[in-house]
Amino acid sequence: MQKILGYIRKACQQYDLIEDGDKIAVAVSGGKDSLVLLAGLAKMMRFYEKRYELCAISLDPRFENKNGDYSPVERLCQSLDVHFTTVRTNIAEIVFDIRKEKNPCALCAKMRRGALHDEAKRQGCNKIALGHNNDDVIETFIMNLFREGRVGCFAPKSYLSRKDLTMIRPLVFAPEQSVSYICRQNGFEVIKSLCPVDKNTERQRVKEFLDAREKEDRGFKERIFGALRKSGVDGWR
Repeated sequence: MQKILGYIRKACQQYDLIEDGDKIAVAVSGGKDSLVLLAGLAKMMRFYEKRYELCAISLDPRFENKNGDYSPVERLCQSLDVHFTTVRTNIAEIVFDIRKEKNPCALCAKMRRGALHDEAKRQGCNKIALGHNNDDVIETFIMNLFREGRVGCFAPKSYLSRKDLTMIRPLVFAPEQSVSYICRQNGFEVIKSLCPVDKNTERQRVKEFLDAREKEDRGFKERIFGALRKSGVDGWR
């Protein structure tokens, strides 16, 4: 866990992600990234130079019109002494049954963000922590370059003026492989995604492309990340 705490602390200090008095809602899907992020931020509270509070929020899309089981997240939150909330939604029904979206990810993500923002505000939070890791950064950069013809990526920190909320991504320096290892090492119970398009997305194809190139040319992904940081776009510097 110490290595992950190092990545988190580096991101927080490099990009001023946490300030004294912050109340941070951690978005917890139940996947490895969000579980490691939650545990890391909870442990860092004990020694970090800035004082902050945490709560955890899980959004249930209710696939097949059934409530998802988030008890593993609840158990982790109890062990970390972090307040936990599950928000039940009808996102899956709208996206797959009513709208029958051919490319459902964009609408799903938009609706999930809206529900998450509303719950974070209801709980008095001023920041939301998302579990995007270093591989997610690189994949998004490449997707924007190849699909949209632009240089850019989501930012380590971004302010939403309409909601008066700041989004932070403390895992941006943590490689996915490290996150996976820490998740297994600590015995975190990962909730398997029930999304019908899971592992069949453009992001998955980009991930496979990057992994293949990394095997052929070690350091390929690290150089892409370095180029993004040198560019200074979208809050990277």
